[in-house]
Amino acid sequence: MMLSRGAKRSFEILCGRVSTSLHSKYGYSTRSYGENFISEPKRNETQCTILRTYSSEVSPSDHMSLIKKLRERTSAPIKEVKAALIDCNWDLEEAQKELRKRGVALASKKASRAAAEGLLALSQNDKKAVVIELNCETDFVARNEIFQYLASSLAKLALSAGSSEQVSGHFPIGLQGLEDLKINFDHPKLSGETTVRNAITEVAAMMGENVKLRRGFAMPMSNHGVISTYLHTCPHPGLGRIAGILTLEVDDENAPLDAVQRVGSELAMHVVAAKPLFLTKEHVSSDAVQNEREILKSQAESSGRPQAAIEKMVEGRLRKYFEEVVLMEQKFVVNDTINVKTVLSELSKEVGSPVKIGNFLRMEVGEGFQRDDASEDVAQAA
Repeated sequence: MMLSRGAKRSFEILCGRVSTSLHSKYGYSTRSYGENFISEPKRNETQCTILRTYSSEVSPSDHMSLIKKLRERTSAPIKEVKAALIDCNWDLEEAQKELRKRGVALASKKASRAAAEGLLALSQNDKKAVVIELNCETDFVARNEIFQYLASSLAKLALSAGSSEQVSGHFPIGLQGLEDLKINFDHPKLSGETTVRNAITEVAAMMGENVKLRRGFAMPMSNHGVISTYLHTCPHPGLGRIAGILTLEVDDENAPLDAVQRVGSELAMHVVAAKPLFLTKEHVSSDAVQNEREILKSQAESSGRPQAAIEKMVEGRLRKYFEEVVLMEQKFVVNDTINVKTVLSELSKEVGSPVKIGNFLRMEVGEGFQRDDASEDVAQAA
């Protein structure tokens, strides 16, 4: 009898609950459950239980859709995308603004980290060629389409913004002036007008790495001839890790340039492969020649040979040194039975007018960086 009364009383409690919705604005609802208990004949008690249920206004499938959309817009890590959406109550536009704020702050923190990877971007017309180096911390980011788009855009801007004044040789591009210029993007994730400096910061925020415009050079064409370029390890046209640029000048302004362009492309590739330091022997400083001669003489004297033989050994090795570092003396990479000087001689006969190399430039990503130090910085950051 006592057991049946307890069961009946529990059933009455369940049936007597009254639920009232209190709040349902931020993706959850709060309800109050009133329960009447009769524990003693002369005493009534009411207990109130608060229960919060996460029956969100945005369904789980909508969550995934919003995460995907914001990820596509910003390329930010999924973890950051989800956190921004939650903080902004799943408002897509507000979350995108929040991500940009966080990204700029994060990019400023990472600006001191070593960035030894990246790409060279090259842009040219008939009168000038420009190459810039855009660095990042890892080759993973260097392969990113947004990073590559930024590098190409900066090279095109540097080409169009350069001075029209005719200058011989190659010269560095002023980075501060370039970073202050306005640039207009037409890309799904980079759009509108901003400064180069702000664009680099925005891409750094997207990539989660330090992104830096390290250097740039321009090479104008002042005489009749061609500007030839070559990019090694080229993921897309105009991008690569090693660049070779040179100018070929023809004395006769009416001479055809088809053969000159063909040989110029081969010589630009030669510059990348052979790594010349000087154009002619005359461009090698006397101090450099003297230092090399002393080193070679010391090496030859250790052999114990007569003085006359030592002198011949030094001259032979000095000739070999010129063949290694002087462009005109190097063996041609396309045909190593001749040197570059002979290539130009034969080209001059084909064109019917003297042809000479006006200037050359070789650039490689990360030149001058201490790779070990850079690797340690990236590892510590990871």
